[in-house]
Amino acid sequence: MRYALTTAAFIASAAAHATFQQLWINNVDAGSSCVRLPNSNSPITSVTGSDIACNVAGSSRGVCPVNAGDQLTVEMHQQPGDRSCNSEAIGGDHFGPVQVYMAAVSDATTAVGSSQNWFKVAGLGMVSRSPNYFGTQVLNDNCGHFTFTVPRDIAPGNYLVRAEVIALHVASQPGGAQFYVSCYQINVSGSGSAKPPTVKFPGAYSANDPGILVNIHQSLSTYIVPGPTPYGTTIPPVASTPYPTTATWNTANQPKTVPTVVPGSPATTVSTGQGGPTSVSTSFTTPTVTPTSTPGGSPLWGQCGGVNRMDWRHFLCTGNVQSTQRLLSSVRKLGRIRSAYLCH
Repeated sequence: MRYALTTAAFIASAAAHATFQQLWINNVDAGSSCVRLPNSNSPITSVTGSDIACNVAGSSRGVCPVNAGDQLTVEMHQQPGDRSCNSEAIGGDHFGPVQVYMAAVSDATTAVGSSQNWFKVAGLGMVSRSPNYFGTQVLNDNCGHFTFTVPRDIAPGNYLVRAEVIALHVASQPGGAQFYVSCYQINVSGSGSAKPPTVKFPGAYSANDPGILVNIHQSLSTYIVPGPTPYGTTIPPVASTPYPTTATWNTANQPKTVPTVVPGSPATTVSTGQGGPTSVSTSFTTPTVTPTSTPGGSPLWGQCGGVNRMDWRHFLCTGNVQSTQRLLSSVRKLGRIRSAYLCH
């Protein structure tokens, strides 16, 4: 039985990776406008490398405006750009805690995550022992959404927001815990002056912490959440009754599209030739994504002669309409526009 559980856990570990991709501000959908999107949905497994801070991610020029005391919601899904509630946000029995940290920075667009001072603002560990039920399961119940409050008394300015899931399905051995991390860029308005106690990433976690090196394939009566105590709030204690699985997020109104415009920012409307105009932001930079293989074994963009579709999206997001039109005209003359849009 133990072998079967271990084997199943390893299979699950390769099946359902995920990333935090979108942000909501007081129920306003900011989409991916101010997130440093990870380059892939693969996890981080080392707590001593710099990637534990903000992952291996692209850059973003977007900084979302929020007020101290606002409610922010981070949103996770398995595949890039996905917002469907039909599949789990993070599947494959990737059970573990959900946590959010913040770090005050001088410029959120250029701040290096591993150089910052982080304070925890929210978390869900094991929420019930009857049966064992973890924060990621609550996340899945709510279509990948986790909501927290920006502390009311923190000083105004730029901040990074670090959203994290720790998957513990193969954490019974050192280096088995999987960290899924994304960083968002925000600017907090307010009149506070508080500077909460902080930790470093790397530095906040040890590979041998009891909440990181742990066998969850047994009945647990308690679970120690890694990292410091949250500032201004507490992590819910482990309940002795079954945890309610009813969603608290309105999953029926889950959007299908992903805004790339920082709320309140001007947008440029560009015709994509694919059924109508698309509003894009001049403050969003698409990260470089490493192409993966299709089921047939060919590179993802191989059918286009190596043309990366992300490059087209990036060009369309520059806001230069005349240059876009000239490019599309040139490509049409080459007879390649059809294949370029057929890439997936």
